[in-house]
Amino acid sequence: MKMRATPPSPEGFGGRRERKRIQPDERVPLDLNDRERELILQHTFAADQLTDRLCIVPGSGESSAYRFTLDDLDDLAGSVAAEANHAKDKKLKKQLSHLFDRIRAVLESYTDEKI
Repeated sequence: MKMRATPPSPEGFGGRRERKRIQPDERVPLDLNDRERELILQHTFAADQLTDRLCIVPGSGESSAYRFTLDDLDDLAGSVAAEANHAKDKKLKKQLSHLFDRIRAVLESYTDEKI
């Protein structure tokens, strides 16, 4: 299992958000709209094992949540961040950075580390 760096708490040094404890192979939902899916599929070099599930477009009225393990989500976040850092187009860079922030928020909501 990879060790994910835990970023500083948004509440400062004293406060910590409570993270939901899950099993290491448990999958968590990541809601993506059509534009976010396309950003990942067209502008990142994320592994096929991460992007294959994004090729399935939810039908009308269905949830647009895709499920990932925390390790997979960490890899996806890295791919999105790398592309955001190298994007020459300011609009694309901003969209990718926003998507990275959303993925990071999901990562910060869960933990699969043992006590």
